[in-house]
Amino acid sequence: MEINEISRGANGGTELMLRRLHRSLDAGLLSKFQIIASRVRDIDPDRKTILWLHDVPTVETAGLKSAEYRKQFAKIVMVSDWQMQMFHIFHGVPYSDFVVIRNGIEPIPAQPKPDAGQVVNIIYHTTPQRGLALLVPAFERVQAALGGLHLHVYSSFAAYGKPDMDEPFRPLFERCRQHSDISYHGFQPYETVRHALQQSHIFAYPSIWPETSCLAAIEAMSAGNLVVAPNYGGLFDTCNRWALSYQWTEDADQHVSRFAQALSDAVLQVRNDPARHAAHVRAQKAFADQFYDWNAIAPVWDRMLRQLLA
Repeated sequence: MEINEISRGANGGTELMLRRLHRSLDAGLLSKFQIIASRVRDIDPDRKTILWLHDVPTVETAGLKSAEYRKQFAKIVMVSDWQMQMFHIFHGVPYSDFVVIRNGIEPIPAQPKPDAGQVVNIIYHTTPQRGLALLVPAFERVQAALGGLHLHVYSSFAAYGKPDMDEPFRPLFERCRQHSDISYHGFQPYETVRHALQQSHIFAYPSIWPETSCLAAIEAMSAGNLVVAPNYGGLFDTCNRWALSYQWTEDADQHVSRFAQALSDAVLQVRNDPARHAAHVRAQKAFADQFYDWNAIAPVWDRMLRQLLA
């Protein structure tokens, strides 16, 4: 398995998963495989090739429509059932060519959170093009109505080693900086974000991005955050009904309104019904830590690779 100069400088979900796989599996076993994460460029004829898809079907993956093309791969690994179904529907790939292996996290230890009666901490910790432009006006609307909120934004394409891609979003970042109840943190080390999740109450994600699997949501659930996100893409699959979910819409203005209502409901649950909220996040954390624990997922990879060699 290769970690190239691109993945080495990036810290997105795909790169995190590649590094976890590299750290946890036997190096001798991995050396017998070429594991390609999403983008097929060169095939090594001397090793078995695994295509590990993290994206939705696009022109980039259209070659999978051909049975002859698919013969290059010993197995095609998907990260969610929703994603697998999309590739079957759009590219006609037989289910027998797939295996679904969930993305995994290192569970986040529970810590006491700040008093929600004083301030409800809301966090957004993914790249800006995924919904930040909807979150900011929705937050402003909810803050004006309810008060006692603070939004922490950890968002920059520097996470992928591409800070220049932030340019179209700089006015939005500045809007965050100028708001007394929003802290814009940009890109921060992974451990810093994990700690911020331990101190936050709500992961606010009005996603306009068709996630195949959302590590940000999984980690938020593990850290005891109520997830507010639409029923879009693989988010419903990822959150498995633990999120406070709402109906997605293509219309940006309607989306802001729907998200603002869902965020208001979340704030009131956290603030006014602490017993119910505590029970929810305890059960949610138990689910996330068991279902997405990388220590339970790595052996699935190990078993699959050894079976392919056999």
